[in-house]
Amino acid sequence: MTTSSGKLSWVKSESFIRILQFLAGIVAIGIIFYLLQFSTTAICCGDFDGYYHVQWTRELWMSMKSKAFPPAFPWLPLTTLNPKDYVDHHLLFHIFQIPFVVFSDPRLGAKIASAIFGGLAVFSCYWLLLRYRVRYPLVWLVALLACSAPFLFRMNMAKAPPLAIVYLVIAIHLFFQRKHLRNYWPLLPLALIFTWTYDLFVLLVMATVFWVITIAITELRFEWRPLVFVLVGCAAGMILNPYFPHNLQLLVEHMEIKLTMSDFNTKVGSEWYPYDSWEFLGNSAVACIAMLVGYISFEPSERKRAHYPIFFLLFSTALMIMTARWKRIAEYWPPFAVLFAAFSLQPWLEGLRPYPRRLPPDLLEELKPFFDREDKTEKVSFELLRHGAAAVVALVLGVFLYFNLTATEKEIAQSEPHDHYRAGAQWLRNNVPPGQIIFNTDWDDFPRLFYYAPSHHYVSGLDPSYLFDKDPDLSRLYDRITLGQEQDPGPLIRDRFGARYVFSDNLHHDFFDQARASGWFDIVYEDTECTIMYIRDEKLVENPLGEPGDE
Repeated sequence: MTTSSGKLSWVKSESFIRILQFLAGIVAIGIIFYLLQFSTTAICCGDFDGYYHVQWTRELWMSMKSKAFPPAFPWLPLTTLNPKDYVDHHLLFHIFQIPFVVFSDPRLGAKIASAIFGGLAVFSCYWLLLRYRVRYPLVWLVALLACSAPFLFRMNMAKAPPLAIVYLVIAIHLFFQRKHLRNYWPLLPLALIFTWTYDLFVLLVMATVFWVITIAITELRFEWRPLVFVLVGCAAGMILNPYFPHNLQLLVEHMEIKLTMSDFNTKVGSEWYPYDSWEFLGNSAVACIAMLVGYISFEPSERKRAHYPIFFLLFSTALMIMTARWKRIAEYWPPFAVLFAAFSLQPWLEGLRPYPRRLPPDLLEELKPFFDREDKTEKVSFELLRHGAAAVVALVLGVFLYFNLTATEKEIAQSEPHDHYRAGAQWLRNNVPPGQIIFNTDWDDFPRLFYYAPSHHYVSGLDPSYLFDKDPDLSRLYDRITLGQEQDPGPLIRDRFGARYVFSDNLHHDFFDQARASGWFDIVYEDTECTIMYIRDEKLVENPLGEPGDE
């Protein structure tokens, strides 16, 4: 018989181990995100969008201090983000960033915020494993960190998706606490906050639908309450919003353009295109293996214990299919694939399924005496065997983690340095009157221009679909000009876009060839990163002697 003191000692020992596991997770995640975040001097990473988020956060803070909230957004006047229609669909994310980026070095603040938010996303998944006492949590922690190189990369961006993962994990916990929260009421404020933070709150709606299906499968009843609370919360987030009703219009535009299985009407960011099959498998090998393990170990016959595995099967499978179509979902699917494997394996790891139940009934009947033996020595041996297998799995996952970290660190380090375009933007601030429209030949250059030269306005930015939505003909003309398909681009830029200055990187060779040959452009600034040109009042032509002269 176990004495009360012995039981108390065991409880204290287990609590101590869980505290150590908790702290180990914080330390491991913190170190990894610190190393990745500071692999570059720039606001991380890959694209320049973080510069927009940081600068707009600073604009929000200044508007709050001057009691003029929300501020106007005049920087993209030719797009659907013009001052009249602009929508900040990351509003709460930007507010969360304020404590980090309003000081003298917003770059450093943005990197600290990104490391905290990204680390919190991974830790929330790890916390879910600890909270539901999944065995070998440290092994699963390694799996979470090793699940996908694109996942690690995108979690380090100064963007909102890490917070979306945190919200989804909180929602899943609320689902699983159905016995204590029969009304599911906390889902309403969570959906409200999610909607204010990021427009992919539709993932929360999808997760809720899958939970309703899970309850229908396991308990044979329709549990409507969580879906109602989530839908009401999302609706409240859209309506109780300083940008309503334009935020609803922008959401519909996003869904019409991005959520398509065919090609896009205009060029969009690479994240909205599908992965190559081998790239998909190579980048997310651990996540793919986790899905396979989850499918194999999934046992739906025990409905009382199948709530968690069924939910993760539905949710992670849907995310995997979406990832195959849009790279963007690579920041959501991998960790939930690991959670699917963890919760599907949990009954086996706890010994609740000591034999494979899918064997033929007659064979199971013959083998049952062997499975039911209660020899203590055999139990100890089996437990040691499981510990040994867990150690081997952790070692293999560690190898994957090493290669993923190395690849991700290398990719982040290849980002353009923080000072990229700073000198060119400084020239614009010093020499071009404020408020003028600058024709930027790359829509994805806008965030850095906005960060370094917010005194001017630009033709296209953040997403080319914003220009296309506002004026498809102007968007097509923009594409033809920047691709060098217009022989006389100067008057078109001046008259159709209202710009006299052109800012371009030095990679648009076809555009430069047409611009130089046209006689309409003077190069007024040039360095190794960018070129700024001025559109003349009159075309410059060569006289019969081959010497330049005004037409």
